[in-house]
Amino acid sequence: MITSGDENVVVANNVWKIFGDRAKEALEAIRKDNLSKAEVLEQYGAVVGVKDVSISVNKGEVFCIMGLSGSGKSTLVRHINRLIEPTHGEILINGVNVGNLNAEDLRVMRADKIGMVFQNMALLPHRTVSDNIAFSLELRNVDAFTRAQAAEKVIETVSLQGYGDRYPSQLSGGMQQRVGLARALAADPDILLMDEPFSALDPLIRRGLQDEFLVLSKVMKKTTLFITHDLDEAIRMGSRIAIMKDGEIVQIGTPEDIVTKPADKYVADFVAGISKLKLIFAHTIMQPIAKYEKENGKLKDMDACPKADAEDDLDTLVGHAVGQDNPVVIMSDGKAVGIVTKDALLRGVQGEA
Repeated sequence: MITSGDENVVVANNVWKIFGDRAKEALEAIRKDNLSKAEVLEQYGAVVGVKDVSISVNKGEVFCIMGLSGSGKSTLVRHINRLIEPTHGEILINGVNVGNLNAEDLRVMRADKIGMVFQNMALLPHRTVSDNIAFSLELRNVDAFTRAQAAEKVIETVSLQGYGDRYPSQLSGGMQQRVGLARALAADPDILLMDEPFSALDPLIRRGLQDEFLVLSKVMKKTTLFITHDLDEAIRMGSRIAIMKDGEIVQIGTPEDIVTKPADKYVADFVAGISKLKLIFAHTIMQPIAKYEKENGKLKDMDACPKADAEDDLDTLVGHAVGQDNPVVIMSDGKAVGIVTKDALLRGVQGEA
């Protein structure tokens, strides 16, 4: 069991969600007889949405949950603020078991601690941008002056200056998505739940909003669960990624872990077409200088070798190695700590760390 501490803001422990009138019976049968999803549906008329999932999300990180349609990712994230009740398991927010909250405490937690951003923003067409952003504060009976101040502040945060008096129909899709994000940020929540927020947008607009959100996340340090079906997006956005299939988590790791050490063929097939140039780093593929010299002889002139930092990615390393016969010397805190050969670079490009 994962416990919630200072760093674990969101924790899910052994969460199951089975839809259907016989969900409890189905869960017992799955545990006893290891039934498949198809067998559960046939025998109990129940659908397994989430299967024994445990995750912990650290303070300030962007944690991506990635999977194809029907994998259970959106079902899982809706447990975080108890839009869905688990069949079994628990959700902890800052150490508080969400399942134990009464109706009033749950409402307060949703209002104060968690902001949600969806693919469909559901903006109110008869309200201006400012009023849409302030709407959640209005529902909490925050006074008009404070609402206006909060809206003005967050409008600037998401680069919508000058659009506060516009209506949703007067905005582009990307701008409407900014309004949705601003609405979630207006109450200054600790946690953001983002369910495929950019997936309906054109590629260029989508990438631009991804970049803007990454900048915002570094500044605002919001703990974010980001749901996507796109591995490229997950790799760009996530400090860690959980890959789901059929309601289960197949693998959790950093983008580099996912690409270089796929847990099974399912993950390996996903990452097969991903460029490794920005995902693998010098410290992963370098070898100690002593090992290099044992295998290749003493490095005669280290000063003549190109230098790179231990945190430099493959793209940077390739640039250093072009036109060079010497290996790349990897530096950390002003000291040479390793060697990257051209063979190691090629293996890195192929995804082998």
